[in-house]
Amino acid sequence: MQKVLRTSVMAVFLVSTAFSIGGSAQTAGQDVKNAGHDTADATKKTAHKVKRGTQKGVHKTAHATKKGANKVEQKTDNNPQ
Repeated sequence: MQKVLRTSVMAVFLVSTAFSIGGSAQTAGQDVKNAGHDTADATKKTAHKVKRGTQKGVHKTAHATKKGANKVEQKTDNNPQ
C-alpha cells in the first residue's frame, strides 16, 4: 500500500512540475513581449513630449523676437533726427 501511495505522489509531483515549467516558459516569453511594447510606448511618449517642448520654445522665441522688433521700431519712429 505504501509503495502505491509513494508512486502516485511521485507521479503527481512530476506532472505538476512539468506543467509549471511549461507555464513559466510561456510567461517569460510574454514578459519579454510586454517589455518590448512598454519600451516602444515610452519612446513614443518621450518623442511626443520632446516635439511639444521644441514647438513651444520656437513659438516663445518667435514671439519674443517680434516683441523686440516692435520695441526697436517704436524707438526709431519716436526719435526723428
